[in-house]
Amino acid sequence: MIIRARAVVTMDGEPLANGAVAIEGNRITAVGSWSEVRAANVGEVVDLGERVLLPGLINAHCHLDYTLLRGAIPSEPSFTGWIQSINARKAALTADDYARSIAAGLAEAADFGTTTIANLETFPELADKAYATRMRTWWFAEMIDVRAPVAPAAVLDELEKSVRLPGGVGLAPHAPFTASKKLYAETAALSAQRNIRATTHLAESAEEMEMFRAGSGALFDFMKSIGRPMEDCGADTPLGLICDVLDERWIVAHLNELTPGDFELLARAPRFHVVHCPRSHAYFGHAPFAFQKLRALGFNIALGTDSLASNHDLSLFSEMRQLCATEPSLRADEILAMATVNAAAALGQSRALGRVRVGYFADLIAVPFSGRMEAAAEEIISFSGMAPWRMVDGLPGVTHK
Repeated sequence: MIIRARAVVTMDGEPLANGAVAIEGNRITAVGSWSEVRAANVGEVVDLGERVLLPGLINAHCHLDYTLLRGAIPSEPSFTGWIQSINARKAALTADDYARSIAAGLAEAADFGTTTIANLETFPELADKAYATRMRTWWFAEMIDVRAPVAPAAVLDELEKSVRLPGGVGLAPHAPFTASKKLYAETAALSAQRNIRATTHLAESAEEMEMFRAGSGALFDFMKSIGRPMEDCGADTPLGLICDVLDERWIVAHLNELTPGDFELLARAPRFHVVHCPRSHAYFGHAPFAFQKLRALGFNIALGTDSLASNHDLSLFSEMRQLCATEPSLRADEILAMATVNAAAALGQSRALGRVRVGYFADLIAVPFSGRMEAAAEEIISFSGMAPWRMVDGLPGVTHK
């Protein structure tokens, strides 16, 4: 197959005018101008017309379990109140509800041009369902051991048996306030042994910081009331508590609340990956995300949507626009990289995803384009709506007008 478009944004330099991509099976075999690629390749031609072709977007942090909770939880004055509200909502959901929620989330993300998603899954056994939407999915089994011990190796073995869609698996201790240091250490050891990714929520809210650093506050009181041991509270920051287990295999979501001492820790720490969720961040009113400081320290920063319990939809285009508003000094191509190149790196897929490059998976999308080559990235970020054309693993998906 040969795909032609008015422009091709490869993420490897300047956009290609009147570009084309050749595909064999599920891999890209040629990238260049239309005349060059057409002359050297034989196959069906798909002409996308006045559109820009680019790598499929990669959502580095999402909870598909909560797709059906869109708009169900009013904005809470406290993060702890939101946790209590979502726990109450979850208590009423059945296994079928969760399965429908995951399927709906995969379909919505695909419609918005996402071709790869990192999903934190509370019920790993649901990963074996036959979902109608093709999506390269990393299933991270979310683990909480506040009330009962968890064996990460057993969780991972079960998850690997369940996953059938293209993608991968990983482990996700939920957060320091719900997962013990023991669980983090066992996950880190297993991640290194099996060479898998791990992810977690860390330093997300002021109440989490207050719980660990001061041994007080709404989250401290709530976790104590449900029987969590609180001996690790009152001295360290959330980052300080688990920083020694983090390495380049970890994807850390949020990292909003950081002290000067935390930045000293980060300067010496392995360069794990950080996921920022701009619209969920705005929903909670968290402290400003330290984007420039983290980037200056060399941390790879990717984008995620978080869940629809704290967001409106699963559009990474909207996340990019929100980041553009909060970090106006960033160039559009830098922001686009956070939903492609950087997210691929976070998943350990820098040699397979996130670029339009020979040998990479044929995971591609196209959006309308006016022809202004110098503004291609800006036009991509400004796009709103469903992606008109997409391809995952070499197979075209639904085309939206």
